[in-house]
Amino acid sequence: DELLAIKRKTAGCRSRKFQGQLLKFSRPTHTPKLTDSYTEDTWMKLRDAVSAIQNSTSIKYNLEELYQAVENLCSYKVSPVLYKQLRQVCEDHVQAQIHQFREYPSSSLDSLLFLKRMNRCWQDHCSQTIMIRSIFLFLDRTYILQNSLLPSIWDTGLELFRTHIVSDGAVQSRTVEGILEQIERERNGETVDRSLLRSLLGMLSDLQVYKDSFEQRFLTETNRLYAAEGQRLMQERDVPEYLHHVARRLEEENDRVISYLDQSTQKPLITTVEKQLLGEHLNAILQKGLWMLLDENRVCELMLLYELLNKVKGGLTALLQAWRDYIKSFGGEIVSSPEKDKEMVQELLDFKDKMDHVTQRCFQRNDTFINAMKEAFESFINKRPNKPAELIAKYVDSKLRAGNKEATEEELERILDKIMIIFRFIHGKDVFEAFYKKDLAKRLLVGKSASVDAEKSMLSKLKHECGAAFTSKLEGMFKDMELSKDIMIQFKQYMQNQSDPSNIELTVNILTMGYWPSYTPMDVHLPAEMVKLQEVFKLFYLGKHSGRKLQWQPTLGHAVLKTEFKEGKKELQVSLFQTLVLLMFNESDECSVEEIRAATGIEDGELKRTLQSLACGKARVLNKMPRGKDVEDADCFHFNSDFRHKLFRIKINQIQMKETVEEQVSTTERVFQDRQYQIDAAVVRIMKMRKTLSHNLLVSELYNQLKFPVKPADLKKRIESLIDRDYMERDKENPNQYHYVA
Repeated sequence: DELLAIKRKTAGCRSRKFQGQLLKFSRPTHTPKLTDSYTEDTWMKLRDAVSAIQNSTSIKYNLEELYQAVENLCSYKVSPVLYKQLRQVCEDHVQAQIHQFREYPSSSLDSLLFLKRMNRCWQDHCSQTIMIRSIFLFLDRTYILQNSLLPSIWDTGLELFRTHIVSDGAVQSRTVEGILEQIERERNGETVDRSLLRSLLGMLSDLQVYKDSFEQRFLTETNRLYAAEGQRLMQERDVPEYLHHVARRLEEENDRVISYLDQSTQKPLITTVEKQLLGEHLNAILQKGLWMLLDENRVCELMLLYELLNKVKGGLTALLQAWRDYIKSFGGEIVSSPEKDKEMVQELLDFKDKMDHVTQRCFQRNDTFINAMKEAFESFINKRPNKPAELIAKYVDSKLRAGNKEATEEELERILDKIMIIFRFIHGKDVFEAFYKKDLAKRLLVGKSASVDAEKSMLSKLKHECGAAFTSKLEGMFKDMELSKDIMIQFKQYMQNQSDPSNIELTVNILTMGYWPSYTPMDVHLPAEMVKLQEVFKLFYLGKHSGRKLQWQPTLGHAVLKTEFKEGKKELQVSLFQTLVLLMFNESDECSVEEIRAATGIEDGELKRTLQSLACGKARVLNKMPRGKDVEDADCFHFNSDFRHKLFRIKINQIQMKETVEEQVSTTERVFQDRQYQIDAAVVRIMKMRKTLSHNLLVSELYNQLKFPVKPADLKKRIESLIDRDYMERDKENPNQYHYVA
């Protein structure tokens, strides 16, 4: 046949929509002479061919002959008449098609058949227009192309179909309603003919009525459907299930755009779905589901929640606030419950790990969420002043103490790094310093530190975080321990040169008073051998460092006693107080509490703790009469010669590592006292520089300089104290004005 190729556009044509098949014919070798009768006969032949195409019957004439006839007529300058007659024939045919749709039954059951008939009519019209254009191609390329006001044959076909069929009110309404009905069925889970919908919506788009006739109604129906669905499902389903449903709906709508909707519909369609399923229920989703998702660590659903709310205006802002509120509430419960104090720090570390995991996995490491988490932690952890700082110091002590077999060095380092993150949130770092220093002193003096490297690593972390001034005293404690080792080497050499060497090996730690925690002096009655050794050491030390004063601190002293039981010889590692008590049983088999108190000089509370550790603990080297956990003044103690233990050296001096209530109170009081000194110094420093200052400005300056939380009432008390001590005075005319007194 003469049908040679398929093209989208014809070379040389002006830019217009065209689709389908083009017929190409070989150029004729001669042009016949034209007469009026020839023109009339030729047009009749062409009209018959067009009618045959429109009625899908066979064409009687050769297609090349028809093409040549069109070219001859155009050359004969009858192009305007030819174009007008062709348009009229096509218009008559299209007008005749409308009757099949008007007479079609209006039952909803027949809507699908109606759509199929409309699609068939459109497809036939397109193929017919392509064939007609192929025959009248010369007319299209010459006369029509040269007249910019005339539409091409293809555009004429579109215009006629739009004007006489699709623009008919009843036909357009039934077509659009039928399409919307099919889409609603698909949304309800039914299977529909997507190729039919794609063809019909493509028709509306090609005819340039898609937006006006279909899109607006489609978006309105979509809005109505999802508004009702959102209201219903928010009441029926839990939040995780609802979120998965929303994600599935969005995926379905995007697939619809790819399959048959026009691409321009995607943005308003997705926006409508997101608004009705997410935007309208934003607060309800967060109130009903966020805390539950976080409590249960539902990572996948949290990730989905973030992704969905990120698409809604104001979604992430609402999520951020709800996330911040959750952290403050959950963390506040951990910190504010005294009964949870033992587990507080571990729970804080676990909670921080969990929240970090959520921000990294679910919130895409969003800096805004990370900063909000830090602010929330800082807020709740300081609602209970001082206690978290104290407990963090004790937690560090438990990890750095010898006997902590929970972690390797690498794990210990990771734990310390995590603790430092929590430490950064604390305002009252001086409380941490006081308790940390007290516990460090015990670890160093009693020899209970797990690792010097770990201790120094923690020290360097604190120095990096708080500066050299914060750790200067702690570093001084380590220097004292190293110097003490050197001194003891010299002392051993000194003892070897003595004419009367002792059979007791003495080790002394020389502590610089300003570096170490202050200990309450306690005069106890030491055995003569110990007193003699102390005097020998004092003579040795002052001989090397004249002008210094030594003050013995028995509280943290410890000893190793060689003991004989029926089972055999054992060594007991005990505190100095335990030593003094046990040495009494060299002279007597039975001692009362009163006798022990008189002989040792140990303070009453400390004595009872010591006796408890020897007679009521795991290693009971003494027997108490009568039996019981508490020590009373009337109790008597006997040496337990039947004592048995699998180890040769038994540690009973753990009592020294335990913090007493008195120690805790005194440490807290010491911190409070130090704060008062710091406030006084800051006030004087500011007033000395400014000379005259109002009360409000002075308080503002103090808050800028002080590194610990303080109440305005406490500042006012310190200012009053300084006025009483003549460091400053009130203005005689304005009581809110202060003057520095030189």
